[in-house]
Amino acid sequence: MRKYLLAATLVIGTGAAAQDMITYDTDQSFDDVVFGLENAILDAGLVVDHISHTGEMLERTRADVGSDVVLFEQADIYSFCSAQISRQVMEADPMNVVFCPYDIFVIVRPEKPDVTTIGFRTYPEGAMQAVQEMLDGIARAAIGLE
Repeated sequence: MRKYLLAATLVIGTGAAAQDMITYDTDQSFDDVVFGLENAILDAGLVVDHISHTGEMLERTRADVGSDVVLFEQADIYSFCSAQISRQVMEADPMNVVFCPYDIFVIVRPEKPDVTTIGFRTYPEGAMQAVQEMLDGIARAAIGLE
């Protein structure tokens, strides 16, 4: 049985960009977590709209922007939407459109190459908690916690 590391809610902050996120760390490989995430999204009846290969882009452009900092060994962001939940939260407040599509990231940091992190941003109280609960279920299912 795989060992799971502590699940934690983190606050990442630098000025106006500060926001909360929920993350889960595991000793599963990046590829295994991504495979689990893709399956969990499909199992929820959803379709991946886009995969952003953020880690590859940051590494490819690192020297071009004058940096020598390696941020990630690997980092992908999966974007998708739920017609049912999106309608629910936007009927509560049409301005909740700002939150769509929904994203889950998977990363491996160079200082912890044996730890894969999966996570997502938190959402405001009220109707948007339905999205947060959906994302939490998908993230947990991706690493076998559901």
